[in-house]
Amino acid sequence: MGEEFYCAIKLVSGEEIFSLVCIDENDGDPLIILQNPVIMKMMNNHLGSYIKVKPWMEISNDDFFVIRLDKIITMTEVNDETLISVYTHYINDDESETPDPTGKVKISDKMGYISSVKEAREKLENLFKDNKNI
Repeated sequence: MGEEFYCAIKLVSGEEIFSLVCIDENDGDPLIILQNPVIMKMMNNHLGSYIKVKPWMEISNDDFFVIRLDKIITMTEVNDETLISVYTHYINDDESETPDPTGKVKISDKMGYISSVKEAREKLENLFKDNKNI
């Protein structure tokens, strides 16, 4: 097994893949091992530009895929910290979302939950009372 590196790959099918890659030199027939390959697409709208990320194989639950070298047109190592950050953020978010067996969603800070209704009511009443005295 070789060293791992982030790579953009263009396949003979026309697909462009971004993945953490390792090259396995197996008896003179190199194999490309992809870890969590994704498809990244630059999108533009009236708000600006963004990157759309989706899994390369949407139905599969596997994280590793093997491709023979003859299925690849070109590949290049990626050192762009922004692309690597988007990729790792997508992979880490995808793995951390394990569903609750009961189907309930746990409240988190990301959902905007800051305090209880009672605490919020008290804060708003205090603000109203302070503004009334002015």
